[in-house]
Amino acid sequence: MATTRKPASQATSDTAEPKAAKKTTTMKTASTTKATAAASEKKTTPAATAAAAKKTTAASAKSATAKETKTASKATEAASTTATKKAVAPKTGAKTAAKSASTPKATKAAPAPARTAKATKTAAKKPAAKKVSAAAAKKQKEADDKLFAERLARHHDELRWLYMELYDNGDMFAELCDQMKRFFDERSAKLKALDAEREAAGAWYRSSDMLGMQMYIDNFAGTIKGVEENLDYIERCHVNYIHLMPFLDTPSDKSRSDGGYAVKDFRRVNPELGTMEDLAELADKCHDRGISLCMDFVMNHTSEDHEWARRARAGEGEYMSRYFFVKDQGIIDRYTRDVPQVFPATAPGHFTYLPELDQCVMTQFYPYQWDLNYRNPRVFNEMMYNFLFLANQGMDIIRIDAVPYIWKQLGTNCRNLKQVHTIVRMMRMIGEIVCPGIVLLGEVVMAPVEVVPYFGTVEKPECHMLYNVTTMATTWHTVATRDVRLLRQQLDAVYGLPHEYTFLNYLRCHDDIGWGLDYDSLEQWGMYEVPHKKFLNDYFCGLTPGSVSRGELYNADPVTGDARFCATTASMCGIEAAGFEGDEAAMVTAIRKDIMLHAYVFTQSGLPIIYSGDEVGQVNDYTYKDDPEKVEDSRYIHRGKFDWDLTRAIEQPGTVQQRIFDALSELEEIRRTEPVFSADAEVYTKDYSDLSILWIVRRAGGEELHAVFNFSDDAKTIWMPEAGTYTDLVSGAVSDIETVDMPSWSFVWMLKK
Repeated sequence: MATTRKPASQATSDTAEPKAAKKTTTMKTASTTKATAAASEKKTTPAATAAAAKKTTAASAKSATAKETKTASKATEAASTTATKKAVAPKTGAKTAAKSASTPKATKAAPAPARTAKATKTAAKKPAAKKVSAAAAKKQKEADDKLFAERLARHHDELRWLYMELYDNGDMFAELCDQMKRFFDERSAKLKALDAEREAAGAWYRSSDMLGMQMYIDNFAGTIKGVEENLDYIERCHVNYIHLMPFLDTPSDKSRSDGGYAVKDFRRVNPELGTMEDLAELADKCHDRGISLCMDFVMNHTSEDHEWARRARAGEGEYMSRYFFVKDQGIIDRYTRDVPQVFPATAPGHFTYLPELDQCVMTQFYPYQWDLNYRNPRVFNEMMYNFLFLANQGMDIIRIDAVPYIWKQLGTNCRNLKQVHTIVRMMRMIGEIVCPGIVLLGEVVMAPVEVVPYFGTVEKPECHMLYNVTTMATTWHTVATRDVRLLRQQLDAVYGLPHEYTFLNYLRCHDDIGWGLDYDSLEQWGMYEVPHKKFLNDYFCGLTPGSVSRGELYNADPVTGDARFCATTASMCGIEAAGFEGDEAAMVTAIRKDIMLHAYVFTQSGLPIIYSGDEVGQVNDYTYKDDPEKVEDSRYIHRGKFDWDLTRAIEQPGTVQQRIFDALSELEEIRRTEPVFSADAEVYTKDYSDLSILWIVRRAGGEELHAVFNFSDDAKTIWMPEAGTYTDLVSGAVSDIETVDMPSWSFVWMLKK
């Protein structure tokens, strides 16, 4: 029999499903009671506050007239969201008021002179000026209302159709529309202008001058204000896209925060990092510099400390219906049978037992992260209001965390269900109505065939961008095997997609590397899943002959032998090992490998992103083992504090930091300025007889780039496809070339016109 997680320990178990949602006059919910997971006969209401929930009786969605719908919508408008704070006033208005209040009224004290004819005339003009200002404001309001109406009309029918298909609740849809208008009205004039600029530009995030950097605020600069104070350094790195790792409020106990992914308040910044006002100011300063901000939006679950969870734990049915509660062991057993575990070693099972309710709550990730029930329209609406609130603080890219897990259904594996795509499509339309300048970035860590559908279609798009997770993992597989066949196969699949489909490309990020490779293909070449995963982990831990990588395993499963891997790019390339051993020849090769891999990422179409510290070759940080709150999570090995001393070494010729930083800067400049790196370029791989040579061709504007990468410890000589005049984009040399000599772990960018 399957078991569930107990409060103090984590025993093996799986997921459960609540009873089917019970339709009421206002919404469908999966209602629960303290004693059982069966649907409660008591009706719940969608009121925006607990008090309103007791007083409001909503009209039936199907029988409500237009007047009733309007009245119901107005009743919810005053209090926009349940158990969340009111949105702050638009920042622009606050700044203007502050500036006005601080303006001196006079520069010299003197007796008031007799009123002159000119002064009388000036005074007479003031009421007229106020009328002009009021008229201008009215005109702007009318223009804004017209713009919103046009955007809503563009998407209304599809949005309503999808919403009703999922929830069959007209009142809740009317409320959603009213709240979209409210968030649009509260959006600052500056952000609305940026929206218009980006709408006119089209897919602004696909520009070849985009370069991202991912960072933890506390590790990089302590606080949000610290990030603002270091924008000069970020610009020096040519970065114009900053991904701020989770910064919303989480439990102070870091062992229950999941690195910020256990959110207890979606409208409050972690006090250790700053305030929501600090965030809005940072966004404003970034926009002034042409820098975009990305944030994580954790849609699948909340912290057990979130107000909804606390009220659910207290037995309030309205809030219990926002999660998944179950008492039936048979349902738990069915989930155990059908649903894969996310963390089988560190957090086995899908449910956590709550003795105070004598029930279990679904916790697919960790016991302190309660899965949200998106079958309840109140959950969807409230999370969309949180999304729009954060967009109004100036966020440009919203990274949707754990997208495939959002919808649960008994009898399925609860992954990539069609309802997930409906939710993401609705979210895309809501953004295009209220804040069309923002971008949705989907985190879909799945097999390639399951990733691409999250783009939607060209006609009905879902995510603007997706992480190129599989290609990242396959890249490191190629480093370990010196065999490019699988990488070529996956790149060809990516290059064959519509140009509108944009991937975020990277070598390393905050997370571990899972070896979710295409084992059907690998088996054809004699690489079988279980032994190959062990080989990869042993290689990157530095346990195989010839390996220069250093790192540690994460979430190792002693039963299956499966595990994920953690390390920084520099440590995986051998910089840590060469530095420890004082081997300069090995260091030269390690730096060359590091630069080659970054050049490979910059060669791809899409948005390249580097992890903070990679630009200066920062290696693994083992001090996490001295912190009792971090010691059990080996991912902190590559989440160490940014070492600012390394940035000072950039100025010293010959240092590791100078060699890496200057090389990456040069590559970034080439990518920004050469038309052949356009997102609309034709891209394909070229077959070559040597399995360690990856050859990528880009064509645009009558030019042809041959990007060749040597994934080998040996020097190679390659033959160009045809003799001719080529320009080496790195050295600038122009010459007639037939062959190119390539050192180990090196690359060339050869341009033919």
